[in-house]
Amino acid sequence: MSSQQTSWVSLSSDALSAQIDPRGAQLSTLRDRGGHDLLWSGDPSIWAGRAPVLFPIVGELAGGAYHLGAQTYHLSRHGFARTSSFQIVDAHASAVTLRLQADAVSLRRYPFQFELDLNFVLQGPTLTLTVSIRNLGEAAMPASFGYHPAFRWPLPFGQPRDGHFLEFDHDEPAPVRRLDAKGLLTPERQQTPVVGRRLVLDDALFQNDALIFDALRSQRVTYGSATGPRIAVSFPDTPFLGVWTKPGAHFMCIEPWHGIADSQGFSGDFTVKPGVFMVAPGGLRVIKVMLSLIE
Repeated sequence: MSSQQTSWVSLSSDALSAQIDPRGAQLSTLRDRGGHDLLWSGDPSIWAGRAPVLFPIVGELAGGAYHLGAQTYHLSRHGFARTSSFQIVDAHASAVTLRLQADAVSLRRYPFQFELDLNFVLQGPTLTLTVSIRNLGEAAMPASFGYHPAFRWPLPFGQPRDGHFLEFDHDEPAPVRRLDAKGLLTPERQQTPVVGRRLVLDDALFQNDALIFDALRSQRVTYGSATGPRIAVSFPDTPFLGVWTKPGAHFMCIEPWHGIADSQGFSGDFTVKPGVFMVAPGGLRVIKVMLSLIE
């Protein structure tokens, strides 16, 4: 085992095992009881992510900056949590809580006294992520949050890559959104590629980056093939979903978001940006995401 992996926190249940990297609080392995890897390996020659945490923004900012009143602040795509070192505040055989707090560096980019806790719990075939976003300051705090897990495509159960699909809990007829070359939302909406409840996965869907669902009926989607185990992603607290891969790559990202990239030309205040929520002084926002293996 590499020195990097020795710092990862290991969790286990009777059905799954997982490892969490304190850098970025990133889920870095997820395996079934047979030792099959369900999560992408993070091959840096293709895409180094595995399951990044997106905070305090989701997506790209127009011009790489956002405005709060008369002030302008710069943030790179998806914010800084995914590259920050989290503190382990509590760890057990099947659960761990990691924390990121505001510091002098973060305050230059995001001027709020936040506390971001990520609690991972393995119970049977389900990994539950509970995100607690606290405002320790004296002014209302705008924020977004997203989760970006990348699952293997194909899953390691013997079915072909082109036999995989997403199945939503409800029909999803609403048009979808797309991004331009700079990662900003284009103004036009496109006809959804979902037929009924099912999105058949194909590299051609991702030639122009992610598929973005911003008018969802469902709060759960399953990923896999017609036979063999599938993975369910449940997102009761997030209104948007991104689905993304690099064409030809062997991963599929299923991303619940409470936030979204800026639209082309957006120059409004961060507090009115779509998907941004406000946390009152001393307040708390809780967001849950569940990853379940369905056999």
